[in-house]
Amino acid sequence: MTTTEAGSEASVPTARGEAGGDGPGAVEVVGSLSPSRASDFMTCPLLYRFRVIDRLPERPSRAAVRGTLVHAVLERLFDLPRGGRTAMAALEMLGPEWERLVEAEPELAGLFEDGDGGDAERAEWLGQARRMVERYFTLEDPQRLEPAERELFVETVLDSGLKLRGYIDRVDVAPSGDVRIVDYKTGTAPRADFEARALFQMKFYALVLWRLQGRVPRLLQLMYLGNGEVLRYEPDESDLRATQRKVEALWEAIRRAMDTGEWRARSGRLCDWCDHKERCPEFGGTPPPLPAAPVRRPSPADLEGVSGVQAAARERDDL
Repeated sequence: MTTTEAGSEASVPTARGEAGGDGPGAVEVVGSLSPSRASDFMTCPLLYRFRVIDRLPERPSRAAVRGTLVHAVLERLFDLPRGGRTAMAALEMLGPEWERLVEAEPELAGLFEDGDGGDAERAEWLGQARRMVERYFTLEDPQRLEPAERELFVETVLDSGLKLRGYIDRVDVAPSGDVRIVDYKTGTAPRADFEARALFQMKFYALVLWRLQGRVPRLLQLMYLGNGEVLRYEPDESDLRATQRKVEALWEAIRRAMDTGEWRARSGRLCDWCDHKERCPEFGGTPPPLPAAPVRRPSPADLEGVSGVQAAARERDDL
């Protein structure tokens, strides 16, 4: 399978005009969903409830914040002129970017204890980030690329009234107009039987861009910086129609849980990293009472409106 490395500087429009409103033919927005929140519900409906309905605080994990750091470096790498996009230049960004994240949210400094032990852990953590950035340069040459968009926010409203929204790491547009959606993962590539789940997020983004542009993206590319593997997939219309059916079915399941108040816990391998084990009935805990009257928020079905490094870290948690 071949890909076009050179991209144009054409921008990708967002569907501001599709996000409901009062104009002729406007669709009433009944809720919104992002790939991360959809993944939460598929993983464990109770986790979705804790994050979206209860809005319980979570501690940012070192792995997730490291992912945010690496993403920030790779995004800003393309601010440099082509000839300056070297591994050395990217590595030199790590320290300043970490300082910027801590300045934005000082509590991130608490990821590491004071003293020699904490300093050693921070150094190892930054060393892991360095290795991921270095590994990126073994996968592609950024001097040959000119992304059309980075950290692109996209949203569209389906005929059902469900708003789909999210942030795409990178969009490349070839001179032919072909679109490649690129996502950086700081974990390792999944086993073959988990590839479909890994691709769900990318198909979600492809569905949104297809609705915005009327053209199916040519290639979906997941770059796993944890072990240097690249997963590529060429979608077609049938893929994206199936993805739309899936997200609408997920939303219906979420609405049923909202109506009934039944949020089932589903145990799995990610439970070891969950901040809510002590509240989970699967581990002998008791969830807090559901809010009597949920606070009205712009996006009742996702956390895209939450700002800050910790929210970004949650979105980047790709263990």
